[in-house]
Amino acid sequence: MKYSLPYARLFGLCVAACIAGLDQWSKAALVVLMQETGHPTDILPFFNLVIVHNTGISFGMFAHMQAWVPLVLTLSTALIVVFLFIWLLYATEKPVIFALAFIIGGAIGNIIDRVRLGSVTDFLDFHWDIYHWPAFNIADSAIFIGVVLLVLISIVGPKPSAS
Repeated sequence: MKYSLPYARLFGLCVAACIAGLDQWSKAALVVLMQETGHPTDILPFFNLVIVHNTGISFGMFAHMQAWVPLVLTLSTALIVVFLFIWLLYATEKPVIFALAFIIGGAIGNIIDRVRLGSVTDFLDFHWDIYHWPAFNIADSAIFIGVVLLVLISIVGPKPSAS
């Protein structure tokens, strides 16, 4: 079944809302779990569940800056979301709509944390031997997936129309 662009855009907005909701639910569930156990939970030899409150941006950058930094990060992220939302409403390719939905949903999930808590809650903790990846969350994963999809779409480019 072929869907129209308006339907694809509406579906994209629903995907964004679901990602933001899943992100918020997962963070709330992990906070409860960590309160019950009181410590990180080992899942696999290379994966733990932890609670990290990141006041900075990716990988904790700018976390130890002035008190106004979270406000600037929140406002700048909100402006980016507005730009991406407008892009989604005018997008003419369904894969682009889907990629933008992932980025928007993830960004909104992290904005909600910043507004509510003043920081972003991260909990997925991967490590191997002495190498440790900074903790992240569902929202960060969605943003990453959306950006990778946009890059792949830009590399592959639009398919030539059959005449």
